[in-house]
Amino acid sequence: MKLIHPKHTAPKEADAMRTTGVLVCYPVDALPQADLVGALIRREGAVNIATLKVPPREAGCIDVPAGHFARILSVDGPQVGDLNIWNTHNIQECFYSGKTRALHGTHVSTGDSLWSNLPYMRPMATITCDTLDWYGYDADGGSVHDVIGTRCDPYTGRLLNGENYHHCCHSNLTRAMADHFGFSLADAEMHVHDVMNVFMLTGFTHDTHQYFMKASPVRPGDFIELEAQVDITLGLSACPGGDCGNEHSSDVASCHPLHIEIYAPTNLEGFLPAKLNQYVGNHGR
Repeated sequence: MKLIHPKHTAPKEADAMRTTGVLVCYPVDALPQADLVGALIRREGAVNIATLKVPPREAGCIDVPAGHFARILSVDGPQVGDLNIWNTHNIQECFYSGKTRALHGTHVSTGDSLWSNLPYMRPMATITCDTLDWYGYDADGGSVHDVIGTRCDPYTGRLLNGENYHHCCHSNLTRAMADHFGFSLADAEMHVHDVMNVFMLTGFTHDTHQYFMKASPVRPGDFIELEAQVDITLGLSACPGGDCGNEHSSDVASCHPLHIEIYAPTNLEGFLPAKLNQYVGNHGR
């Protein structure tokens, strides 16, 4: 974080430098717009074909064919989840939280896309419904469904408290991916990536701009729903922090299961799978 007492003297024009106008790095006007109207039509009459039940402090994976809907659902009590996304047929293509954040902001909601990594860079899923969209941003700058945090992991925990904790989201996702794809733990771990923090209430402190968390407002029955834009596999960890109002890498918090329900539309009319990024790929050579 920045020094309270800087060691170097500010130039005479420092105040003018600090008051220059801001410029959004990635204006999204030219991005393909999410077909929310079409998605709602396709969602009507869709049939629940599978449900993944993720126990507290564990993770699971489930496949979602292109054009199908995945509903991440709070069932028993306030609980946040860490979400990974892979292309089912090519796990090298996976969710890119950094670019999603750069395009749509620190917290995502209805109409935002969840983008894949380079060189693929295309929408893997589109958020079509979010029952927590009412929350907006609070006085602390907090909001839900962040694409800021990386996931709780045993390596940071070891550095901070000297303990080995095995049910953090990174380890949960590693075990779940190994089981789903038939990988060793070592191979699976290399494909676990930065997450979308589903239902998590987070932001940055006003003074030091550090990442913070607050108790999630999620209640049983709340959900966020995605339309898969390509064949994807979701990995979801029910975070050991529960609602993340106190702890996030221990067995202290009260935790609850999460469900992922998959819905198959009866008609895919108007749905077009997302195409790979059309950059020529020669990087100037």
